[in-house]
Amino acid sequence: MQTAVSVVGLGKLGACMAAAMASRGVRTIGVDVNPAPVERIKRKLAPVFEPGLAEMIANCDGLLDATVDVENAVRETSMTFVVVPTPSNAEGGFSLEYVCAAMELIGRAIRDKASHHTVALTSTVLPGSTEFVVKPLLEQVSGKRSGSGFGLCYSPEFIALGSVLRDFLNPDLLLIGECDSAAGDRLAGFYRGSLRIDAPVARMSPVNAEVAKIALNTFVTTKITFANLLAELCERLPGGDIDTVTQALGLDMRIGSKYLKGALGYGGPCFPRDNSALACLLEEMGVSSDLPRVVDRLNRRQPARIVSMVDQLGLSMPVRVAVLGLAYKPNTNIVEESQGIDIARRLAEKGFEVSVFDPFATESARKLLGNLVRYSAGIADCVRDAAVIVVATDWAEFRSVFHQTTNSRPRPLIIDGWRLLRSTHGLDACSYRAVGIGHPQHETRERLRRFVEQLARPKPVTKETEKDPKAEAAAT
Repeated sequence: MQTAVSVVGLGKLGACMAAAMASRGVRTIGVDVNPAPVERIKRKLAPVFEPGLAEMIANCDGLLDATVDVENAVRETSMTFVVVPTPSNAEGGFSLEYVCAAMELIGRAIRDKASHHTVALTSTVLPGSTEFVVKPLLEQVSGKRSGSGFGLCYSPEFIALGSVLRDFLNPDLLLIGECDSAAGDRLAGFYRGSLRIDAPVARMSPVNAEVAKIALNTFVTTKITFANLLAELCERLPGGDIDTVTQALGLDMRIGSKYLKGALGYGGPCFPRDNSALACLLEEMGVSSDLPRVVDRLNRRQPARIVSMVDQLGLSMPVRVAVLGLAYKPNTNIVEESQGIDIARRLAEKGFEVSVFDPFATESARKLLGNLVRYSAGIADCVRDAAVIVVATDWAEFRSVFHQTTNSRPRPLIIDGWRLLRSTHGLDACSYRAVGIGHPQHETRERLRRFVEQLARPKPVTKETEKDPKAEAAAT
Protein backbone atom coordinates (compact mmCIF):
# COMPACT_ATOMS: atom_id res chain seq x y z
CA MET A 1 0.00 0.00 0.00
CA GLN A 2 1.35 3.44 -0.95
CA THR A 3 2.31 5.67 1.97
CA ALA A 4 0.16 8.80 2.24
CA VAL A 5 0.95 11.69 4.57
CA SER A 6 -0.51 15.10 5.35
CA VAL A 7 1.41 18.27 6.22
CA VAL A 8 -0.53 20.86 8.22
CA GLY A 9 0.89 24.34 7.66
CA LEU A 10 2.16 25.49 4.26
CA GLY A 11 4.55 28.21 5.34
CA LYS A 12 8.30 28.49 4.77
CA LEU A 13 9.02 24.99 6.09
CA GLY A 14 5.73 23.14 5.60
CA ALA A 15 5.43 23.87 1.88
CA CYS A 16 8.99 22.64 1.33
CA MET A 17 8.43 19.51 3.41
CA ALA A 18 5.29 18.64 1.45
CA ALA A 19 7.02 19.13 -1.90
CA ALA A 20 10.11 17.18 -0.83
CA MET A 21 8.01 14.23 0.35
CA ALA A 22 6.08 14.17 -2.92
CA SER A 23 9.37 14.34 -4.85
CA ARG A 24 10.36 11.06 -3.17
CA GLY A 25 7.22 9.32 -4.37
CA VAL A 26 5.05 9.84 -1.28
CA ARG A 27 1.43 10.85 -1.82
CA THR A 28 1.25 14.10 0.13
CA ILE A 29 -1.63 16.39 1.06
CA GLY A 30 -0.67 19.90 2.14
CA VAL A 31 -3.11 21.62 4.48
CA ASP A 32 -3.54 25.25 5.47
CA VAL A 33 -6.46 27.28 6.82
CA ASN A 34 -5.36 30.07 4.48
CA PRO A 35 -6.72 29.27 0.99
CA ALA A 36 -3.98 31.25 -0.80
CA PRO A 37 -1.11 28.72 -0.45
CA VAL A 38 -3.56 25.88 -1.05
CA GLU A 39 -4.65 27.36 -4.36
CA ARG A 40 -1.07 27.98 -5.44
CA ILE A 41 -0.08 24.38 -4.82
CA LYS A 42 -3.18 23.16 -6.67
CA ARG A 43 -1.97 25.24 -9.62
CA LYS A 44 1.52 23.72 -9.21
CA LEU A 45 2.98 27.02 -8.03
CA ALA A 46 5.23 27.68 -5.03
CA PRO A 47 3.37 29.38 -2.15
CA VAL A 48 6.61 30.77 -0.66
CA PHE A 49 9.99 31.78 -2.02
CA GLU A 50 12.66 29.12 -1.63
CA PRO A 51 15.31 28.14 -4.19
CA GLY A 52 14.23 25.04 -6.11
CA LEU A 53 10.73 24.88 -4.64
CA ALA A 54 8.85 26.05 -7.73
CA GLU A 55 10.61 23.48 -9.90
CA MET A 56 10.01 20.69 -7.40
CA ILE A 57 6.29 21.43 -7.10
CA ALA A 58 5.93 21.58 -10.88
CA ASN A 59 7.43 18.09 -11.17
CA CYS A 60 5.58 16.23 -8.43
CA ASP A 61 3.65 14.11 -10.98
CA GLY A 62 0.30 14.32 -9.27
CA LEU A 63 1.61 13.19 -5.87
CA LEU A 64 1.12 16.60 -4.21
CA ASP A 65 -2.32 17.98 -3.45
CA ALA A 66 -3.58 20.66 -1.06
CA THR A 67 -6.72 21.43 0.91
CA VAL A 68 -8.11 23.66 3.66
CA ASP A 69 -9.89 20.64 5.22
CA VAL A 70 -7.63 19.34 7.99
CA GLU A 71 -9.96 16.54 9.09
CA ASN A 72 -10.40 15.12 5.61
CA ALA A 73 -6.64 15.21 5.00
CA VAL A 74 -6.05 13.23 8.21
CA ARG A 75 -8.70 10.67 7.28
CA GLU A 76 -7.06 10.11 3.88
CA THR A 77 -3.52 9.67 5.25
CA SER A 78 -1.74 7.55 7.85
CA MET A 79 0.67 10.16 9.19
CA THR A 80 0.37 13.92 9.81
CA PHE A 81 3.19 16.42 10.24
CA VAL A 82 2.19 19.62 12.04
CA VAL A 83 4.29 22.63 10.96
CA VAL A 84 2.22 25.60 12.12
CA PRO A 85 3.59 28.89 13.52
CA THR A 86 4.57 29.12 17.18
CA PRO A 87 5.10 32.88 17.54
CA SER A 88 7.14 34.25 20.42
CA ASN A 89 5.33 35.93 23.28
CA ALA A 90 6.47 38.96 25.26
CA GLU A 91 8.56 36.82 27.64
CA GLY A 92 10.31 34.96 24.82
CA GLY A 93 8.38 31.68 25.03
CA PHE A 94 6.55 30.03 22.13
CA SER A 95 2.77 30.37 21.82
CA LEU A 96 0.88 27.08 21.30
CA GLU A 97 -2.27 28.77 20.00
CA TYR A 98 -1.94 27.50 16.42
CA VAL A 99 -0.62 24.11 17.52
CA CYS A 100 -3.68 23.58 19.71
CA ALA A 101 -6.06 24.69 16.95
CA ALA A 102 -4.50 22.19 14.55
CA MET A 103 -4.40 19.36 17.10
CA GLU A 104 -8.08 19.81 17.91
CA LEU A 105 -9.02 19.28 14.26
CA ILE A 106 -6.61 16.35 13.97
CA GLY A 107 -8.09 14.82 17.14
CA ARG A 108 -11.60 14.99 15.67
CA ALA A 109 -10.45 13.14 12.57
CA ILE A 110 -8.61 10.50 14.62
CA ARG A 111 -11.79 9.95 16.65
CA ASP A 112 -13.64 8.84 13.51
CA LYS A 113 -10.79 6.75 12.03
CA ALA A 114 -10.75 3.00 12.36
CA SER A 115 -7.09 2.75 11.30
CA HIS A 116 -4.11 3.85 13.38
CA HIS A 117 -2.74 7.35 12.80
CA THR A 118 0.63 8.88 13.71
CA VAL A 119 1.02 12.59 14.50
CA ALA A 120 4.44 14.27 14.32
CA LEU A 121 4.74 17.78 15.74
CA THR A 122 7.50 19.59 13.86
CA SER A 123 6.96 23.20 14.99
CA THR A 124 9.49 24.52 17.51
CA VAL A 125 8.01 24.40 21.02
CA LEU A 126 9.28 24.71 24.58
CA PRO A 127 10.04 21.58 26.63
CA GLY A 128 6.92 20.05 28.15
CA SER A 129 4.61 21.18 25.35
CA THR A 130 4.12 17.73 23.85
CA GLU A 131 3.61 15.96 27.15
CA PHE A 132 1.51 18.53 29.00
CA VAL A 133 -0.47 20.20 26.19
CA VAL A 134 -0.47 18.35 22.87
CA LYS A 135 -0.87 14.79 24.12
CA PRO A 136 -3.73 15.51 26.58
CA LEU A 137 -5.54 17.60 23.95
CA LEU A 138 -5.38 14.85 21.32
CA GLU A 139 -6.54 12.27 23.85
CA GLN A 140 -9.41 14.45 25.02
CA VAL A 141 -10.72 15.30 21.56
CA SER A 142 -10.19 11.88 19.97
CA GLY A 143 -11.35 9.86 22.93
CA LYS A 144 -8.36 7.57 22.35
CA ARG A 145 -5.13 6.93 24.22
CA SER A 146 -1.71 7.87 22.92
CA GLY A 147 0.25 4.71 22.21
CA SER A 148 -2.78 2.52 21.53
CA GLY A 149 -5.33 4.68 19.72
CA PHE A 150 -2.79 6.89 17.93
CA GLY A 151 0.95 7.61 17.86
CA LEU A 152 2.55 10.91 18.80
CA CYS A 153 6.11 12.20 18.29
CA TYR A 154 7.92 15.50 18.46
CA SER A 155 10.25 15.63 15.45
CA PRO A 156 11.66 19.08 14.59
CA GLU A 157 13.67 19.75 11.45
CA PHE A 158 17.08 21.42 11.37
CA ILE A 159 16.93 23.53 8.23
CA ALA A 160 18.08 26.93 7.02
CA LEU A 161 16.07 29.19 4.75
CA GLY A 162 17.67 29.26 1.33
CA SER A 163 18.58 25.57 1.56
CA VAL A 164 15.43 24.04 3.07
CA LEU A 165 14.91 21.35 0.44
CA ARG A 166 18.50 20.15 0.60
CA ASP A 167 18.59 20.31 4.40
CA PHE A 168 15.31 18.40 4.79
CA LEU A 169 16.32 15.56 2.49
CA ASN A 170 19.97 15.48 3.64
CA PRO A 171 19.93 16.22 7.38
CA ASP A 172 22.83 15.76 9.79
CA LEU A 173 20.47 13.91 12.14
CA LEU A 174 16.88 12.84 12.58
CA LEU A 175 15.53 13.84 16.00
CA ILE A 176 12.53 11.85 17.24
CA GLY A 177 10.91 12.52 20.59
CA GLU A 178 8.52 9.58 20.91
CA CYS A 179 5.59 9.20 23.28
CA ASP A 180 5.78 5.44 22.62
CA SER A 181 8.31 3.24 20.83
CA ALA A 182 5.85 2.06 18.17
CA ALA A 183 5.24 5.67 17.07
CA GLY A 184 8.99 6.22 16.96
CA ASP A 185 9.40 3.07 14.85
CA ARG A 186 6.81 4.26 12.35
CA LEU A 187 8.29 7.75 12.03
CA ALA A 188 11.88 6.48 11.76
CA GLY A 189 10.72 3.93 9.19
CA PHE A 190 9.06 6.65 7.15
CA TYR A 191 12.19 8.82 7.13
CA ARG A 192 14.51 5.91 6.32
CA GLY A 193 12.21 3.98 3.98
CA SER A 194 9.80 6.27 2.14
CA LEU A 195 12.04 9.35 2.11
CA ARG A 196 15.29 7.35 1.81
CA ILE A 197 17.06 9.61 4.29
CA ASP A 198 20.29 8.06 5.51
CA ALA A 199 21.15 10.01 8.65
CA PRO A 200 21.73 9.10 12.29
CA VAL A 201 18.45 8.78 14.20
CA ALA A 202 18.37 10.15 17.75
CA ARG A 203 15.33 8.73 19.57
CA MET A 204 14.37 9.96 23.01
CA SER A 205 11.48 11.27 25.10
CA PRO A 206 9.60 14.34 23.80
CA VAL A 207 10.96 16.62 26.53
CA ASN A 208 14.57 15.77 25.69
CA ALA A 209 13.92 16.29 21.98
CA GLU A 210 12.34 19.67 22.76
CA VAL A 211 15.41 20.67 24.77
CA ALA A 212 17.75 19.42 22.05
CA LYS A 213 16.00 21.50 19.38
CA ILE A 214 16.38 24.89 21.02
CA ALA A 215 19.76 23.94 22.53
CA LEU A 216 21.21 23.16 19.10
CA ASN A 217 20.20 26.52 17.65
CA THR A 218 21.39 28.38 20.73
CA PHE A 219 24.76 26.61 20.60
CA VAL A 220 25.13 27.77 16.99
CA THR A 221 24.31 31.38 17.93
CA THR A 222 26.96 31.20 20.65
CA LYS A 223 29.52 29.92 18.14
CA ILE A 224 28.64 32.67 15.65
CA THR A 225 28.90 35.35 18.33
CA PHE A 226 32.25 34.04 19.59
CA ALA A 227 33.66 34.23 16.06
CA ASN A 228 32.26 37.75 15.65
CA LEU A 229 33.90 38.79 18.93
CA LEU A 230 37.23 37.48 17.64
CA ALA A 231 36.65 39.40 14.39
CA GLU A 232 36.28 42.65 16.34
CA LEU A 233 39.49 41.88 18.21
CA CYS A 234 41.38 41.08 14.98
CA GLU A 235 40.29 44.44 13.54
CA ARG A 236 42.09 46.20 16.36
CA LEU A 237 45.29 44.17 16.10
CA PRO A 238 47.88 45.29 13.53
CA GLY A 239 47.84 42.54 10.90
CA GLY A 240 44.99 40.71 12.63
CA ASP A 241 43.11 38.34 10.31
CA ILE A 242 39.93 36.61 11.45
CA ASP A 243 39.95 34.20 8.49
CA THR A 244 43.41 32.94 9.39
CA VAL A 245 42.38 32.52 13.03
CA THR A 246 39.05 30.74 12.40
CA GLN A 247 40.56 28.44 9.77
CA ALA A 248 42.99 27.23 12.41
CA LEU A 249 40.30 26.88 15.07
CA GLY A 250 38.03 24.99 12.70
CA LEU A 251 40.65 22.28 12.18
CA ASP A 252 40.19 21.20 15.79
CA MET A 253 37.49 18.51 15.78
CA ARG A 254 36.16 19.81 19.10
CA ILE A 255 35.25 23.08 17.38
CA GLY A 256 34.74 22.52 13.64
CA SER A 257 34.52 25.16 10.92
CA LYS A 258 30.75 25.48 10.43
CA TYR A 259 29.35 28.87 11.51
CA LEU A 260 32.85 30.00 12.55
CA LYS A 261 32.99 32.93 10.14
CA GLY A 262 33.56 36.11 12.09
CA ALA A 263 31.44 38.70 10.28
CA LEU A 264 28.09 40.38 10.95
CA GLY A 265 25.55 38.87 13.31
CA TYR A 266 22.87 36.22 12.89
CA GLY A 267 19.22 36.98 12.17
CA GLY A 268 16.14 35.36 10.68
CA PRO A 269 13.04 33.76 12.16
CA CYS A 270 14.78 31.00 14.18
CA PHE A 271 18.13 31.82 15.80
CA PRO A 272 17.19 35.02 17.67
CA ARG A 273 13.91 33.67 19.03
CA ASP A 274 15.30 30.25 19.98
CA ASN A 275 18.07 32.02 21.88
CA SER A 276 15.49 34.13 23.73
CA ALA A 277 13.29 31.09 24.36
CA LEU A 278 16.12 29.19 26.02
CA ALA A 279 16.83 32.20 28.23
CA CYS A 280 13.14 32.38 29.15
CA LEU A 281 13.04 28.67 29.99
CA LEU A 282 16.23 28.83 32.06
CA GLU A 283 14.86 31.70 34.13
CA GLU A 284 11.52 29.96 34.65
CA MET A 285 13.29 26.82 35.88
CA GLY A 286 15.68 28.72 38.16
CA VAL A 287 18.82 28.31 36.03
CA SER A 288 21.15 31.16 35.05
CA SER A 289 20.30 32.66 31.66
CA ASP A 290 23.48 34.75 31.45
CA LEU A 291 24.93 32.92 28.43
CA PRO A 292 22.02 33.27 25.97
CA ARG A 293 21.29 36.81 27.19
CA VAL A 294 24.89 37.94 26.58
CA VAL A 295 24.94 36.23 23.17
CA ASP A 296 21.79 38.11 22.20
CA ARG A 297 23.18 41.43 23.47
CA LEU A 298 26.48 41.03 21.61
CA ASN A 299 24.68 40.05 18.42
CA ARG A 300 22.41 43.09 18.53
CA ARG A 301 25.35 45.48 18.85
CA GLN A 302 26.85 44.47 15.49
CA PRO A 303 24.79 46.92 13.36
CA ALA A 304 25.73 49.79 15.68
CA ARG A 305 29.39 48.81 15.23
CA ILE A 306 29.11 49.18 11.45
CA VAL A 307 27.30 52.51 11.78
CA SER A 308 30.08 53.68 14.11
CA MET A 309 32.63 52.93 11.37
CA VAL A 310 30.73 55.31 9.08
CA ASP A 311 30.37 57.92 11.81
CA GLN A 312 34.09 57.91 12.54
CA LEU A 313 34.85 59.02 8.98
CA GLY A 314 33.65 62.50 9.93
CA LEU A 315 31.93 63.09 6.60
CA SER A 316 30.15 66.39 6.00
CA MET A 317 26.43 66.03 5.40
CA PRO A 318 24.63 65.38 3.15
CA VAL A 319 26.33 62.05 2.44
CA ARG A 320 24.94 59.04 0.63
CA VAL A 321 25.58 55.57 2.06
CA ALA A 322 24.68 52.49 0.03
CA VAL A 323 23.61 49.34 1.89
CA LEU A 324 23.85 46.14 -0.14
CA GLY A 325 21.89 43.30 1.42
CA LEU A 326 18.57 43.43 3.26
CA ALA A 327 17.71 39.73 3.61
CA TYR A 328 19.08 38.23 6.80
CA LYS A 329 21.11 35.80 4.67
CA PRO A 330 21.56 34.98 0.96
CA ASN A 331 19.05 32.96 -1.10
CA THR A 332 15.97 34.13 0.77
CA ASN A 333 13.67 37.14 0.87
CA ILE A 334 13.21 36.97 4.64
CA VAL A 335 14.14 40.16 6.51
CA GLU A 336 13.23 39.18 10.09
CA GLU A 337 15.99 40.33 12.47
CA SER A 338 18.10 41.33 9.45
CA GLN A 339 21.28 43.19 10.34
CA GLY A 340 21.20 44.94 6.96
CA ILE A 341 17.77 46.38 7.79
CA ASP A 342 19.02 47.57 11.17
CA ILE A 343 22.13 49.16 9.64
CA ALA A 344 20.08 50.99 7.00
CA ARG A 345 17.60 52.26 9.59
CA ARG A 346 20.30 53.48 11.98
CA LEU A 347 22.14 55.30 9.19
CA ALA A 348 18.95 56.99 7.97
CA GLU A 349 18.04 58.06 11.50
CA LYS A 350 21.48 59.69 11.81
CA GLY A 351 20.76 61.85 8.76
CA PHE A 352 22.60 59.96 6.03
CA GLU A 353 20.99 59.57 2.62
CA VAL A 354 20.64 55.81 2.40
CA SER A 355 20.15 53.79 -0.77
CA VAL A 356 19.49 50.04 -0.49
CA PHE A 357 19.40 47.00 -2.73
CA ASP A 358 18.83 43.27 -2.34
CA PRO A 359 18.32 40.71 -5.14
CA PHE A 360 15.14 39.30 -3.57
CA ALA A 361 14.27 41.10 -0.33
CA THR A 362 13.69 44.71 -1.41
CA GLU A 363 9.90 44.47 -1.27
CA SER A 364 10.00 42.70 2.08
CA ALA A 365 12.30 45.44 3.39
CA ARG A 366 9.97 48.19 2.19
CA LYS A 367 7.42 47.10 4.81
CA LEU A 368 9.98 47.73 7.57
CA LEU A 369 11.93 50.73 6.29
CA GLY A 370 9.13 52.65 4.58
CA ASN A 371 10.32 56.00 3.26
CA LEU A 372 13.48 56.14 5.36
CA VAL A 373 15.62 54.96 2.44
CA ARG A 374 15.80 55.00 -1.35
CA TYR A 375 15.17 51.63 -3.00
CA SER A 376 17.37 50.73 -5.95
CA ALA A 377 16.75 48.49 -8.93
CA GLY A 378 20.29 47.12 -9.03
CA ILE A 379 23.80 47.33 -7.62
CA ALA A 380 24.99 50.10 -9.95
CA ASP A 381 21.99 52.29 -9.15
CA CYS A 382 22.41 51.69 -5.42
CA VAL A 383 26.09 52.65 -5.22
CA ARG A 384 25.93 55.62 -7.60
CA ASP A 385 27.25 58.78 -5.86
CA ALA A 386 27.70 56.90 -2.57
CA ALA A 387 30.58 57.97 -0.33
CA VAL A 388 30.35 54.71 1.62
CA ILE A 389 29.13 51.26 0.57
CA VAL A 390 28.20 48.70 3.24
CA VAL A 391 28.04 45.03 2.20
CA ALA A 392 25.59 43.70 4.78
CA THR A 393 24.59 40.32 3.28
CA ASP A 394 26.95 37.91 1.55
CA TRP A 395 25.10 37.57 -1.75
CA ALA A 396 27.50 36.33 -4.45
CA GLU A 397 26.21 39.12 -6.75
CA PHE A 398 27.85 41.73 -4.54
CA ARG A 399 31.34 40.55 -5.51
CA SER A 400 31.01 42.82 -8.56
CA VAL A 401 30.50 46.03 -6.58
CA PHE A 402 34.16 47.12 -6.75
CA HIS A 403 34.08 47.09 -10.55
CA GLN A 404 30.94 49.23 -10.51
CA THR A 405 32.75 52.01 -8.62
CA THR A 406 35.99 52.19 -10.65
CA ASN A 407 35.02 55.50 -12.29
CA SER A 408 33.88 57.16 -9.07
CA ARG A 409 35.94 60.11 -7.87
CA PRO A 410 36.63 60.15 -5.04
CA ARG A 411 36.51 56.40 -4.59
CA PRO A 412 33.85 55.34 -2.08
CA LEU A 413 34.89 53.46 1.03
CA ILE A 414 33.56 49.90 0.99
CA ILE A 415 32.84 48.41 4.42
CA ASP A 416 32.67 44.69 3.75
CA GLY A 417 30.81 42.82 6.47
CA TRP A 418 31.60 39.42 4.92
CA ARG A 419 34.97 39.96 3.20
CA LEU A 420 33.41 39.18 -0.19
CA LEU A 421 35.77 41.56 -1.96
CA ARG A 422 38.92 40.75 -0.06
CA SER A 423 40.71 39.18 -3.02
CA THR A 424 39.66 41.92 -5.48
CA HIS A 425 42.65 43.59 -7.08
CA GLY A 426 43.00 47.33 -6.67
CA LEU A 427 41.47 47.66 -3.22
CA ASP A 428 43.48 49.52 -0.62
CA ALA A 429 43.04 50.88 2.88
CA CYS A 430 41.59 54.12 1.53
CA SER A 431 38.79 52.39 -0.39
CA TYR A 432 38.22 49.16 1.53
CA ARG A 433 37.68 48.08 5.09
CA ALA A 434 36.80 44.49 5.96
CA VAL A 435 35.22 43.30 9.18
CA GLY A 436 37.74 41.17 11.04
CA ILE A 437 40.88 42.44 9.31
CA GLY A 438 43.38 44.70 11.10
CA HIS A 439 45.55 47.03 9.04
CA PRO A 440 49.32 46.49 9.60
CA GLN A 441 49.63 50.14 10.70
CA HIS A 442 46.43 50.21 12.74
CA GLU A 443 46.10 53.08 15.20
CA THR A 444 46.15 50.58 18.07
CA ARG A 445 49.63 49.34 17.12
CA GLU A 446 51.37 51.58 19.64
CA ARG A 447 48.82 50.72 22.32
CA LEU A 448 49.43 47.00 21.80
CA ARG A 449 53.20 47.49 21.84
CA ARG A 450 53.07 49.28 25.21
CA PHE A 451 50.77 46.61 26.63
CA VAL A 452 52.97 43.62 25.77
CA GLU A 453 56.22 45.41 26.63
CA GLN A 454 54.81 46.14 30.07
CA LEU A 455 54.28 42.41 30.57
CA ALA A 456 57.99 41.83 30.01
CA ARG A 457 59.11 44.22 32.72
CA PRO A 458 59.94 42.74 36.15
CA LYS A 459 57.52 43.71 38.88
CA PRO A 460 58.92 46.00 41.60
CA VAL A 461 59.51 44.24 44.90
CA THR A 462 57.38 45.52 47.78
CA LYS A 463 56.75 44.30 51.31
CA GLU A 464 53.56 42.68 50.11
CA THR A 465 55.20 40.87 47.19
CA GLU A 466 58.51 40.02 48.89
CA LYS A 467 58.47 36.35 49.87
CA ASP A 468 60.93 33.67 50.87
CA PRO A 469 61.50 31.63 47.66
CA LYS A 470 62.10 28.46 49.71
CA ALA A 471 58.93 28.93 51.75
CA GLU A 472 56.92 29.68 48.61
CA ALA A 473 58.28 26.55 46.88
CA ALA A 474 57.42 24.41 49.92
CA ALA A 475 53.88 25.79 49.96
CA THR A 476 53.30 24.82 46.35
